[in-house]
Amino acid sequence: MNERKKKPLPIALTIAGSDSGGGAGIQADLKTFAALGVHGTSAITCLTAQNPRRVIGIQPASAAMVRQQIEAVFAELRPAAVKTGMLFSADLIRVVVQWFKRGRRPPLVVDPVMVSTSGARLLKPSAIRLLAGELLPLATLATPNLDESAVLVGRDLKSIEDLRRAAREMHRRFGCALLVKGGHLRTGKEAVDIFFDGRTELLLTAPFIKGVSTHGTGCVYSAAITAFLARGETLEQAVVSAKEHITRAIAESRRISGHSVLGYS
Repeated sequence: MNERKKKPLPIALTIAGSDSGGGAGIQADLKTFAALGVHGTSAITCLTAQNPRRVIGIQPASAAMVRQQIEAVFAELRPAAVKTGMLFSADLIRVVVQWFKRGRRPPLVVDPVMVSTSGARLLKPSAIRLLAGELLPLATLATPNLDESAVLVGRDLKSIEDLRRAAREMHRRFGCALLVKGGHLRTGKEAVDIFFDGRTELLLTAPFIKGVSTHGTGCVYSAAITAFLARGETLEQAVVSAKEHITRAIAESRRISGHSVLGYS
């Protein structure tokens, strides 16, 4: 087919940290964008030395460098949707806040990455207040997991009803739609997530798949939502499509050197 007649690829941007193990972060986001037919661009906030077992070291980029990466992407490859992952510090969060306060911006999906699957802290405590007070109000959607939701609402969440209340409380406080991910609840046979945008509430379920590591699932989930938004789906449609995608990615995971890696087909 003549290249000029091909339908242009939608563009998405991920603002996140690099995972040297390839299972999460920028690497997982770009794989997800590609699998879903979206051209992926990136602004790298941190270098990490990590593998599926642990995070060994973190080296943040300067705020000026992160801002330049975002500016370079928007100048020639304007994204139709943007996601954030590991932002690490108040200075880096402030860069994103300042950018999204300037003029009309595409939909923003905020994955409030605080702690890695292995337990390493990926967001400085001093940055949590800025994330909650200034970044989340600019988001189209926030995708906190169980532990991140507990930090944001200030209490433990132990049931599906707790997730529902937390989603509504965070919507009142921050003004964005919420996808509260309950995969760590383990209270039944299904992974349950709650979506709430102020009008519509969705209970999204999928069977737990035994023996599969969850490293990178949060990144892939939020990246899939971003990709579907870039493709023109509504927020509600994008969340449903992304739930199906991450469920399939877990089911199609493979083993490498004794570790599980998600499927991206």
